[in-house]
Amino acid sequence: MIHLDTSFLIRSLLPGTPQGEALDRWIASGDAVGISSVAWCEFMCGPVAADGIAFALTLLGSPVPFLPDDAAVAATLFNESGRRRGSLPDCMIAAVARRAGVALATCNPDDFRRFAPPGIVLVT
Repeated sequence: MIHLDTSFLIRSLLPGTPQGEALDRWIASGDAVGISSVAWCEFMCGPVAADGIAFALTLLGSPVPFLPDDAAVAATLFNESGRRRGSLPDCMIAAVARRAGVALATCNPDDFRRFAPPGIVLVT
């Protein structure tokens, strides 16, 4: 399974983007694609039209919840990666992907590369 980061989801919904082509390939080949509830929340902050939300839900299914254990992992990632302002949502997204044992597709690999040693596999 592959989880999408917010940036990847947004770009994948635009016609003719490399992210859209990658998402089409994954779906056509039978790869499961999903999203964490944290990335879903970021996506819902928009701007996004209702039909974009419905389409994304059709593609991805229900977002994977952020659990208390994920909070502990996210806090550790945040603290160990320098407590960078604005990086907590990325830590939360990475924690869910790590727990789920899935790869994370992102357009911002530098935001997540620092989490690679604890078990986050990136797809760019």
